[in-house]
Amino acid sequence: MSKENLLNISEEIESDHLSASPFTPLRNDAFDLSDIEKIASIKKDVRNIMQTLGLDLTDDSLKGTPNRVAKMFVQELFSGLHPDRKPKASTFENKYKYNEMLVEKNITLYSTCEHHLLPIVGKAHIAYISNGTVVGLSKMNRIVDYYAKRPQVQERLTMQIVKELKEVLNTEDVACVIDAKHLCVNSRGIRDIDSSTVTSEFGGAFKKHETRAEFLDYIGLVTEF
Repeated sequence: MSKENLLNISEEIESDHLSASPFTPLRNDAFDLSDIEKIASIKKDVRNIMQTLGLDLTDDSLKGTPNRVAKMFVQELFSGLHPDRKPKASTFENKYKYNEMLVEKNITLYSTCEHHLLPIVGKAHIAYISNGTVVGLSKMNRIVDYYAKRPQVQERLTMQIVKELKEVLNTEDVACVIDAKHLCVNSRGIRDIDSSTVTSEFGGAFKKHETRAEFLDYIGLVTEF
């Protein structure tokens, strides 16, 4: 994909995002149950699904599956739903007075499509321009992972990453591009194994065409991985 095409696509995507919400839809009682209670409840539901499908849960290979799936949902795949697991993103004074763009690209991303509960696998690329503070590089990876670990749509995930970094760094000059494959497209339905989805969110200086183009040059986005 050429840089010019990606610039055009990113501008279209940004316009589409204006009416979207960056907040994951959660009920007010989302955290009333403990993790142990949630695992116990989900375990029963998974067992019921498997029994409905006609599977023999006395089989050695299957009998532990309900518990494994329940623990995976609560402690791994959807662990980013709980605010207590939000990574601490300490900032530091920009003592080097580095005022150019900082880019971290090719951050591996695993998430789950909220429509079919199938995997989303891809790469996130993040950039910011310091407003006097910087954040540890690994913290950007942790922020991506935290918001990815919940039922997601890619547009919202992109917005959440940018929103969080804006707050952490106290600057509007933050950008994120995500290129990911959705198994709900690749493994079911149309079953197109080659397609991937690109989303972007640009704030502050990144709304300028030349700054956006510089960022896209840095990440050298190729929609295959």
